[in-house]
Amino acid sequence: MKEHTVDAKGKKLGRLASEIASILQGKKNPSYEPRLAGTDRVVVKNIRLIEITKKKKVGKIYYKHTGPLGHLKEKTLGEKFEKNPAWVLRNAVRCMLPKNRLQRPRLNRLIIEK
Repeated sequence: MKEHTVDAKGKKLGRLASEIASILQGKKNPSYEPRLAGTDRVVVKNIRLIEITKKKKVGKIYYKHTGPLGHLKEKTLGEKFEKNPAWVLRNAVRCMLPKNRLQRPRLNRLIIEK
């Protein structure tokens, strides 16, 4: 098991998330096997210093439905990032991983330090 430490300072959110997703899948290992979850862990530091463009902060919207009719909540990327930047990165990585039974064990090996 190898541990990768990633410094998020000055990196773009999407590029960082795709790099982390490929490490979590095990694609950086010579013994890569698509049907296995992999063993590499990723530790991310300086999460608050990720670069996000102004257009994305205002234009990218996350939707949440509360249940009753007409109760669709909207939050922009800027609002979500101010409240919980770790959720923003974890969600971006989750969306870049394959949607199968290996997604949860791979995400469990992502450690985000504040």
